[in-house]
Amino acid sequence: MTTHPLTCFTLTEADHIAHLVLNRPEAMNTMHPTFWRELDEVLTTLHRSGTARALVISSTGKHFSAGMALETFAGAIQMDDQSPEGRAAIFDLLTDMQATFTKLEALRIPVICAIQGGCIGGAVDMVTAACIRYATADAFFCIQEINIGMVADVGTLQRLPKLIPIAVVKELAYTGRRLPAAKALAHGLVNEVFDTPEAMLAAALQCAKEIAAKPPIAIWGTKQAVQYARDHSVEDSLRQMGWLQGAIWSNVHVRESIAAMQAKRAGSFTPLSPLQSFKELG
Repeated sequence: MTTHPLTCFTLTEADHIAHLVLNRPEAMNTMHPTFWRELDEVLTTLHRSGTARALVISSTGKHFSAGMALETFAGAIQMDDQSPEGRAAIFDLLTDMQATFTKLEALRIPVICAIQGGCIGGAVDMVTAACIRYATADAFFCIQEINIGMVADVGTLQRLPKLIPIAVVKELAYTGRRLPAAKALAHGLVNEVFDTPEAMLAAALQCAKEIAAKPPIAIWGTKQAVQYARDHSVEDSLRQMGWLQGAIWSNVHVRESIAAMQAKRAGSFTPLSPLQSFKELG
């Protein structure tokens, strides 16, 4: 197992599964600049390395995350609304913040979130960018931004309507009400609800283990296809699928998958290639 030292998280990687844990329960795992910086760095590293085949994100304490640290608005982030130049800078600041959570969506591997207690404000922005969400029975989701006089602005209002009925999104976004786990399950926001955090995390890791047993390039292609289909017509998505399959098809992987299944053994597959930034070459 590989462990990476961080301030706001604990990151381990074992058996091709990366496990990122929010580890500031005394602060309800709120999101301040260090949180944002470390999350961005972790996702960039995982995306480029190609060693992990799935990412599980879980948390500690009573709540998954209470969202953005309110003290951030008092000093760490300057939101100047006194001039057009200052308001234009808000746009660029938000674009930068949005890009971090978009890295979850663009990550080359599936992302599974295990959510206990409150998933509030910015935490909803984060988990809606994941592929799979598990929750405990006491979990709830809250678009908290409206309760503090602002519009949710880092992805919730853009991704949540792709996951649950639009009328439910509007109710939550306009009122700031809590969506309990049972209703989140009924609406399809979470895949399954568990009695305890331990059972939930075990299920998340088991799901990651099953994903990691498949050919990484086939999982990559599947994520690409599903994400594309969400935002495009069936006709366009079928065309993209043809190009995608033609690019990554592997007779070797298909034969190995079938042989492993028949022999009831683990398959042996080529990992994703590590990525290198063009800026770092030479």
